[in-house]
Amino acid sequence: MNLIKYVVYISVSIIVCGVVNAQEKRLEKADENFEQYAFVDARKIYLDVAKSGYASADLFKKLGDSYYFNAELEESVKWYEELVNGYASEIDPEYLFRYSQSLKSVERYDEADKAMEKFNEATGNDQRAEYFVSTRDYLRFIEMQSGKFTLKKLNINSKFSDYAPSFDNQGQMVFASSRNGGNSVIKTLHEWNEMPFLDLFSADITGDRNALSNPKKMKGDINTRFHESSSTFSQDGQTVYFTRNNFTKKRLGSNTKGTILLKLYRATLEGEKWKNVEELPFNSEEYSVAHPALSVDGKKLYFASDMPGSKGLSDLYVVDINDDGTFGSPTNLGDKINTEGRETFPYVSNSGRLYFASDGHVGLGGLDIFVAVPDDTTGFSQPYNVGRPVNSSEDDFTFVLNEDTRIGFFASNRQGGKGNDDIYSFKQTEDLITTCAQYVEGKVTDAYTREILAGTEVSLLDENNQELDKTVTDSQGNYKFNVSCETTYILRGSKINYSPTEAPLETNAALEYTHQLPLQLGKGGLQGQEVKPGDDLAKILKLQIIYFDLDKSFIRPDAEIELQKIIAVMKEYPQMKIDVRSHTDSRSSDDYNMFLSERRAKSTIKYIIEKGGIDRSRLSGRGYGESSLVNKCNNDTDCSEKEHQENRRSEFILLE
Repeated sequence: MNLIKYVVYISVSIIVCGVVNAQEKRLEKADENFEQYAFVDARKIYLDVAKSGYASADLFKKLGDSYYFNAELEESVKWYEELVNGYASEIDPEYLFRYSQSLKSVERYDEADKAMEKFNEATGNDQRAEYFVSTRDYLRFIEMQSGKFTLKKLNINSKFSDYAPSFDNQGQMVFASSRNGGNSVIKTLHEWNEMPFLDLFSADITGDRNALSNPKKMKGDINTRFHESSSTFSQDGQTVYFTRNNFTKKRLGSNTKGTILLKLYRATLEGEKWKNVEELPFNSEEYSVAHPALSVDGKKLYFASDMPGSKGLSDLYVVDINDDGTFGSPTNLGDKINTEGRETFPYVSNSGRLYFASDGHVGLGGLDIFVAVPDDTTGFSQPYNVGRPVNSSEDDFTFVLNEDTRIGFFASNRQGGKGNDDIYSFKQTEDLITTCAQYVEGKVTDAYTREILAGTEVSLLDENNQELDKTVTDSQGNYKFNVSCETTYILRGSKINYSPTEAPLETNAALEYTHQLPLQLGKGGLQGQEVKPGDDLAKILKLQIIYFDLDKSFIRPDAEIELQKIIAVMKEYPQMKIDVRSHTDSRSSDDYNMFLSERRAKSTIKYIIEKGGIDRSRLSGRGYGESSLVNKCNNDTDCSEKEHQENRRSEFILLE
């Protein structure tokens, strides 16, 4: 896939200067090519250097990137693998994400998931990681959504790049292609991927499966000797918005680094020719604006950009088109749609659904196509993957759909095509799942013997402890409840001779999700054990450590499960008193950490009192700040987020 699909840039070659030894000089030349996005030229040198036995993190990064940003993800796997396995401590976490995406392209999904787990550990708050964590069984989600389209290969494709189909509302399909177009001289090869520059073509739509035929370069002033791609047309077909390199009034513009970016343009139809080409006012010399999509009423224009304020490599934006043809101010579509990755190629259907391509939302690999449903309160719903066969382990993008005929087009660089990218037609045979439906299922066991507990009563409560549903576990200790999305619940298990146990449940916004939530009932956990004042109940009960998020004091859902075990013991032994001791990591000042740990101790005690009904007189506690670290991570030590988290904990010391 070429750069236009990523809202990136074309390059200008630079001659290397300086006197260095032969290998360093070659690398310097390659680096200059790389910095100017001449990836193919840079790659040739990097490969020769790698074959000579030279190895470094920088070399493997750039070799991987030279394939990754040309959408040759299968080829990038080898080099990212060398990087991750040999230089893990030297790499930016972003390379773990790229490695995961590359592994997906060769359908090594288990390894891709492990790379994403490391990415999540390394970043902590990246939205792409959060989506992955909240949809661990994403392949099942996608499988549920799959099989709702039938595809057809089109003879119109060339050995070059063909993509970005759009309806011109005059009965033809417009698309971008790097084919010759009938000229006697092929256009200049683009340094990014050594493919000719793109032009806009139109083709006749024929047959009941919408085959395309008779491709012709669009007439008028649209096409130039540089890139043109991705277009959208007004309902009357008289106005077009399209993407072009920064080439206005026969002058090629570039940013302060000498890089030629992308801009949006508008033109009108005069007879059979497109005239009056004008660039849109929110373009810039310093960032790209590309890939337009009009709303049905023509009053809003959606597009992709890396303008300041973007969350990722490219975000989706919308801008109002005023009645007089002027524009409002662009607005970012927000965190539901945009991630730290690439969101690009928007398309708005007649029903107002937003289709777009993304590698930031969880998919099969490369760019996948997603759909978001209009929402009166937030703009659009959580995006849903449209599934196979439209999506694949490769790049899939530029999706358009006629909702009346349920026939449409998209592009992909998957195996089996004619060229670099190919256009496919499709017919939608079933409706996509765009509403959230979830259930929770689990198993009840003895917390200590792990014996299956059949006949256990399990209740589903709302966040105010009001019972919503009740069931009894089967012979295998299993239970199941239907639940709503993005809702907080409490599960409570009860059985004779056992202390009741509760576990929190917070459902997410996934289209369908099975929440595996085991309930482990225990008899207080102290039978047969000798305990004495000064013992830590967390160790005796083998609790998971009660962790806190960075700079936070609220009780996390995973911590609630453990605190319920403390509550169960205190209920079984009414005379028991404990001292809650909360700790922080070493970051921030000593005074602040002491204050934070006090908040955490109070938060823990409050939870035990309010959720467990334990009398306040049986609980004491205070914060210890960073005075009792469990590892080396003091103020002068560089530690990972995981190591710091080991110090953000609470202990439960038996007083009597």
